[in-house]
Amino acid sequence: MASEIRQLFIGGGSVPALDGRTTVDLNPYTGEAYAVVAAGGAADVTRAVDAAQDAFAEWSASSPSARRRVLLKAADVLEARAAEVVALMAHEVGGVGGWAGFNVALAANVLREAAAAVTQPVGEVLTTETPGQLSLAVREPLGVVAAFSPWNAPVILGVRAVAAPIAAGNTVVLKPSEDAPISAGLLIADVLHEAGLPAGVLNVVTNAPEDAAGVAEALVTDPRVRAVNFTGSTGVGRIIGTLAARHLKPAVLELGGKNSLLVLDDADLDHAVDAATFGAFHNAGQICMSTDRVLVHRSVAEEFTAKLAAKVSSLPHGDPSDPGTVIGPVINQRSADRVRDLVTEAVGQGATVRAGGAGSATVLDGVTPRMRIFREEIFGPAVIVVPVADDDEAVAVANDTEHGLTAGIMTEDSRRGLALAQRIRTGIVHVGNQTVDDEPQAPFGGVKASGYGRFGGRWGIEAFSATRWVTVASRPGHFPF
Repeated sequence: MASEIRQLFIGGGSVPALDGRTTVDLNPYTGEAYAVVAAGGAADVTRAVDAAQDAFAEWSASSPSARRRVLLKAADVLEARAAEVVALMAHEVGGVGGWAGFNVALAANVLREAAAAVTQPVGEVLTTETPGQLSLAVREPLGVVAAFSPWNAPVILGVRAVAAPIAAGNTVVLKPSEDAPISAGLLIADVLHEAGLPAGVLNVVTNAPEDAAGVAEALVTDPRVRAVNFTGSTGVGRIIGTLAARHLKPAVLELGGKNSLLVLDDADLDHAVDAATFGAFHNAGQICMSTDRVLVHRSVAEEFTAKLAAKVSSLPHGDPSDPGTVIGPVINQRSADRVRDLVTEAVGQGATVRAGGAGSATVLDGVTPRMRIFREEIFGPAVIVVPVADDDEAVAVANDTEHGLTAGIMTEDSRRGLALAQRIRTGIVHVGNQTVDDEPQAPFGGVKASGYGRFGGRWGIEAFSATRWVTVASRPGHFPF
């Protein structure tokens, strides 16, 4: 029996889908129904956009202090509900307590950063060739923004999908992942509504998995939607980006990664092992920034790999509600099967299991470029260790992927690390740290198949506003005829 029943959130209130349909939200650890949510369709998208469009004029004209007040209050409300969110994420997405608590803390700071951005400069005075003319570049809200939030960091990425657009004066229709309709969507609406966000500024349409494509298309293609942001897989991101481009709408796409951690021959190996373990197995490896490949100098490769395998073998697996659990379940059986197949296929082609296998946290070495696990994003509790001859080979392997999200470089020489960082083609790189990091004031996003555009800080505000040229003549101009 589902413990919760939720409707769509449109126009400031909960409403059922127009056709009355619902869908089940499963607990990935038990496989049982956790909640039942409304299964919205294209018609529900239309009425959500109706509500957002109706709310836009008033919200976009609201004072900076009014917007800031709502966002700051929402941060406090979210933090006050931390225990509830920890339980929600355990049941809905299999998130362990530490990961869920981090979701709350970072999402609250995303809201506070958006609040701070509300009163930042929104334009500049330009030079002009026309005497007596004032020339301005002014940033203005776009209108209705379509937002898509994923299940893996549901509270962080649900908040990130809406905070900057709302701060910039836009209204939003949010479509959360079918695997996290509450924590990546309805929870966010609850928090902002409690904080005083006016009706219609944020609307949430949940849907059944089989309706996802139709709901997404209806949302992106609605002519009143003026911009799109999507966080999720590269495959789906290509579809969303193509739809947006076809309708001449700007998009911010934060997609998958095949992220490398470089362990140089001067690295503190014990620290590098700790870093790699965290980077690869936090949230069971289900983070877009997760360390998929550890590229370690051959002179220290065996020592590093043995230590990494020993540490990974000691990580507690199990019930995400247990405070002692480090690695909870992957999101669904399809994901578990995909990770298992990647590992099994690699072993069949000659890779060696150094830790785990059979569904537990796995370390592989002996992996070659012809194996799928060398090139495809794992997005689960597995990592490969690849020995490299020198820094040049490490950079070459790190760049040998269609993705370009993040990278880490473990070295005791920061100058050497920075020089390598400048050669790695990613949107993010961390010298002296692993691949997983996020701060709300920093520009977050990737290159190549990892997407384009940036969330975070002033870059997020710029992504969800338009620059307009305005001139004011102080005296009549002269015309040639």
